[in-house]
Amino acid sequence: MAIYHCSIKIVSRGKGKSAVAAAAYRAGEKLTNEWDGLTHDYTRKGGVVHSEILLPPQAPPSFSDRSTLWNSVEEAEKSNNAQLAREVEIALPVELSREEQIRLVREYCSSQFVSKGMCADFNIHDTGGGNPHAHILLTMRPMDERGKWLPKSKKEYVLDENGERVKLPSGRYKTRKVDLVDWNNQENAEVWRKAWADLTNDFLERNGSPERIDHRSNAERGIDELPTVHMGVAACQMEKKGITTEKGELNRAIRKSNRLIKEIRAQVGKLKEWIADLFKAWETAPEQPPQAPGLADLLMKYLSVQREKSRKYSQSWQRQHAADELKTVAAVVGYLSEHGISTLDELDAALSSVSEQADTIRTGMKTAEQRMKELQKLIENGENYLQYKPIHAELKKLKNGWTNKRDKYEEAHRAELTLWNAASRYLHANLTDTKTLPISEWKQEYADLKEQRDTDYTKLKAARAEVAELQKIRKCVDIALKADQPEQTRAKRHDIDR
Repeated sequence: MAIYHCSIKIVSRGKGKSAVAAAAYRAGEKLTNEWDGLTHDYTRKGGVVHSEILLPPQAPPSFSDRSTLWNSVEEAEKSNNAQLAREVEIALPVELSREEQIRLVREYCSSQFVSKGMCADFNIHDTGGGNPHAHILLTMRPMDERGKWLPKSKKEYVLDENGERVKLPSGRYKTRKVDLVDWNNQENAEVWRKAWADLTNDFLERNGSPERIDHRSNAERGIDELPTVHMGVAACQMEKKGITTEKGELNRAIRKSNRLIKEIRAQVGKLKEWIADLFKAWETAPEQPPQAPGLADLLMKYLSVQREKSRKYSQSWQRQHAADELKTVAAVVGYLSEHGISTLDELDAALSSVSEQADTIRTGMKTAEQRMKELQKLIENGENYLQYKPIHAELKKLKNGWTNKRDKYEEAHRAELTLWNAASRYLHANLTDTKTLPISEWKQEYADLKEQRDTDYTKLKAARAEVAELQKIRKCVDIALKADQPEQTRAKRHDIDR
């Protein structure tokens, strides 16, 4: 089925990244970065099924060549921490054909990026594992009408209330940076994410598919569920081979608890409606009794009705039926006595209590599951960081001089270096100190949370069992009440058990 995934990242030189390297990897090509002289060869990478570059009208035609475009970007950026490119990664709906997927990405790039003046280099990856997706690399510097790169921003003087420049203690005047284009505005992320969902749904509708995607979070959509974690290609492949993964286990636990709380809420909701219907029926009855009958009276009436029904059967069947009904009523009476319930008002209050209890448990589970997701990422990236750090350190030794030797080493350890770089980015973005990684402490916290989650799930199951007991009460009461209704009224009564 179609899934929603749209992530936005920056390719930054300050984090050891290169726009040329990023373009080479996503296109599965061999490109040389003229800024540092490094060659990036990804021609042996599989799964690249389509590559295309879209240019705004003012861009030089030579930018249709991938090497020319991204080397021009590298040359235009002078600082060591320059932001070189923006990457948008999107999941493609499997319901669309390859041609439709290409058209979808092309239209998305044209409407959202190229029309604003960006160059878009997009590549579609599909290894046949059911995870087709596109990588879109975007330029971040505007161009003039002749295709020359312009500054991203300019400095302007800060003025006081009199319109005078503000002088600093150093003697210089205070300035601030002003972006010349709004491409870095935070609001754009939500616009681009929504645009992808809207356009994808339009294509799905045109192609007769009932599937739809939504860019909003569960909370924004009013869905009180914890979203599952993104499995990724590696974990998906392992699960398909029957290999259990931590991500898969976490997702299965999340789905189980979501289903259970949904079931409890649905049952409680139906019971609440039933009680409301009973109160309404008594209030509008022509001969209204002084007060609604108690649950004990209704249960005795239920036994009487069941005995009456059994008279047309054999004596042995009557005895067995009577024994079964007595067990049912005994269990119900035991539950009512244990919980101090004797009226429908008290039954209604008991339902509210069970519902609140389930919500409290689920709230705690949501917090724990969210933390487990965070810990899972920290552990995975922390282990990759430490495991492949020696390989990265060896590569750094070869950085200056011996270019051929460095290229060969990088090619031989490309997979490990890719994992190390990804881990380094994640850890630096989420930790204030990466010198010491408390992986054993993370694992212990994860184990403790998992144990607590399992305990909470057991509590939820107990809450569901309690709701089931309340449903037994409903069944007995319904049968007793229907027996008191005239035949014509009974035929018109709303069947609340359907």
